[in-house]
Amino acid sequence: MISDLDPASYLALVTALAVLCQVLAWTVRIPSILVLLLVGFGLGQLVTPDEVLGREVLFGGVGLAVGIILFEGSLSLRLHDIRDLRRPILRLCSVTVALAWLLITLTGWLLGFPLEVALLVGAILVVTGPTVIAPILRQLRPTRRVSALLRWEGIVVDPIGAVLAVLVFQAVLAGAASDPFVAVLRTLATTIVVATVIAFVLGLVLEVAIKRRWVPDFLHGAVFLAAAVGALALSNLIQAESGLLTVTLLGIFLANRPNLHLEHVTEFKEHLQVLLVGMLFVILAGRVTPDQVVDIAPTAGLFVLALVLVVRPVSVVLGLLGSGVTTEERRLLTFMAPRGIVAAAVTSVFALELSHAAEGVADPEHAAELELLAHEAQRMVPLVFIVIVATVAVYGLGVGRLAERLGLASTSPQGVVFAGAPEWAVRVAAVLDELGVPVLLISDDRAEISRARMAGVRVERANILSDYAVRDLDLAGMKTLVAVTDGDERNATAAREFAHVLGRAHTFQLEPAPVEGLGSDRTLTASHLTARTPFAPAPTHEELDERAGRMQVKRTSLTEQFTHADFVRMHGGEAIALFTVRGDRVEVVTDKTEVDGDLTLVSLVPEG
Repeated sequence: MISDLDPASYLALVTALAVLCQVLAWTVRIPSILVLLLVGFGLGQLVTPDEVLGREVLFGGVGLAVGIILFEGSLSLRLHDIRDLRRPILRLCSVTVALAWLLITLTGWLLGFPLEVALLVGAILVVTGPTVIAPILRQLRPTRRVSALLRWEGIVVDPIGAVLAVLVFQAVLAGAASDPFVAVLRTLATTIVVATVIAFVLGLVLEVAIKRRWVPDFLHGAVFLAAAVGALALSNLIQAESGLLTVTLLGIFLANRPNLHLEHVTEFKEHLQVLLVGMLFVILAGRVTPDQVVDIAPTAGLFVLALVLVVRPVSVVLGLLGSGVTTEERRLLTFMAPRGIVAAAVTSVFALELSHAAEGVADPEHAAELELLAHEAQRMVPLVFIVIVATVAVYGLGVGRLAERLGLASTSPQGVVFAGAPEWAVRVAAVLDELGVPVLLISDDRAEISRARMAGVRVERANILSDYAVRDLDLAGMKTLVAVTDGDERNATAAREFAHVLGRAHTFQLEPAPVEGLGSDRTLTASHLTARTPFAPAPTHEELDERAGRMQVKRTSLTEQFTHADFVRMHGGEAIALFTVRGDRVEVVTDKTEVDGDLTLVSLVPEG
């Protein structure tokens, strides 16, 4: 029976379900958090994590996992990326947070929560979080500015919310026994000092160890993981719940050290984060019962309405006044605040801590007050569960259309990026542009750039492998990269790098040119280091340069009456099929593409 699972079997089941849910969500293009929460809720009716793992192990594991997730997210926060956004990001992480806390607290109090619990709920629900923002950004792919604003807010506000919750908790525990204000200030100061010192010292040690090559490359990921976990545990040991702030500061410090290359560490952490997020949502959702959901549902419904219609718009609009954010960006930010795993985890932890605190207080009157608060705090868990589901559904399913209307993203990006701008690629880009397909050419050759601009095609002057192209290039609306430079290895490297953003299915490089006199296994780049080969038949760079001068770019409408086979017969097999445009969908033609149905074929055909 599933209710008799041992811890190993339970964790194996949770891992499998977490991965399957995320694959399913990616397939049907809905936020994965929704599927994870629903599956976790269903699993929890058969077996609860508390029964299998025990509360102490459960919350200990949840705390470590959340710390790892925040550390991974903070490794992507580079100050160079936000040189024009520092003021609005500072506002989002300070003024907006303060306003949201006050408004959420007021909402909770008006809906019947004691003021102490309302303050705690407000502190917890100011967070958004990378666990829900990152998947939405992967699907949406908005402008660089919007992406930076949302990522920084999601990652930095998470530990701020946790620290706020700690301060409220400390004030509640202080009660009448001492001055709550003094207790709060002491906790805040200790948290900041502990987090800053540990992050700075450990960050310097890691930087020196990596730069002086004291640690072999294959252990970098493991060492950084151990460092993050150790920093989290040590920080929490010195000051309760300060670990999340510590690992966030540690990640930001490391991400901004000069000449410290952590791409391989970040990739390792990204894979781990996807797994941990899935498992955490399944496990924590399993702790909520149907009775709890039904009991809190009316209150939660009003709470969600207040969060979406009042709290987020008011806090963002007032918080970003005079910050330089455009009207369109501000509108999108007001409709983008899904809650994530930190809210779920911190809620569960503090509800349990209040229960423990009530048992350890000597003053009978204060103990009775804490018991009442602990009972009310237990209602926070299903409340936050419903808030997470509702906000992810509202924002995750609705933000795409809004972003598209505001011109800040596309719900279905179809644009094509050409790495390199040879003469034939400029002509192809011009035809795609006429068909309404967003096109971007990237080149560092003055002649190529001049030719592209004369053709009226969007072009960026940059080395495709430069820091600017890899990290700062605005890929809003772009779906595909086709590397067409005159260097095969350069094409391979560019395609491999951009696969991290666009996916391997949407990155292509021209067929590498063989070297005569040697076997292909000695001359061609290893297959795992190369991307897909575009066009049919697949030409090399030299072949395209040699043939393109006597060929023209043609757009042909294919129908049931004039098929691709008719097109091939007309041009005697000399044509090179490049792209298909079917409605608003653009695809690169390969030797495996079935070109049929009603569509527009873009190709190179002989002149005349």
